Amino acid sequence: MHTLLTIRKVFEGVATRHEMYRMFHRHRGDPAMAEGDAPHLFAGEWFEIAECDHDYMLEILPPLWMRADMFAMREFMTRGVTSIFFALTIDGRLRWFHGYCDLSAPGSPERMKAEIIERESRPVRAMTRDERLEHIWSSTHDDYRGYAGECWPAPMRGRRTVLVYAGQRGTVLKLLDDLTEAEIAAKLPVHLRHLPETVAA
Repeated sequence: MHTLLTIRKVFEGVATRHEMYRMFHRHRGDPAMAEGDAPHLFAGEWFEIAECDHDYMLEILPPLWMRADMFAMREFMTRGVTSIFFALTIDGRLRWFHGYCDLSAPGSPERMKAEIIERESRPVRAMTRDERLEHIWSSTHDDYRGYAGECWPAPMRGRRTVLVYAGQRGTVLKLLDDLTEAEIAAKLPVHLRHLPETVAA
């Protein structure tokens, strides 16, 4: 099961409003969601958004709290996890981000802010393997992704799956984490395929 607790980028580039809403629901169908125990799915995820969408979300409801460069949504996704929206100056340019923070963990918004700035301040644009997989998951239509069910061996059940083209075998379902480099490249947009891979921070 997907249990990453690290702060992690889940989409490369600036998400459109449609993509932003899709990513709010990127774990729909995960068994943990049905069980009502899903903080580990959301906490730590972040992606970049446009200024207009940052401002739009600020106007939907009065925020839970607001600071100079961030605000928290009043509605919680699961347990102590809620949306935090950031307006951050990185390399002299103002940019906007959405992240999920577990407010029961002291300092989690400040930690996410620091990690976003560190990640986006790198001089060379690059993606780790994990970031490539998260981007594929975020951008794949619901009809072509899912979760390993009863027909999979017990240790694999609940893990994320995607459809891939397997040549003469046609389209097959495969665990997201098991994609080969060629399969990853085939599922990424052309402009992301040749970015260098960085060492995870």
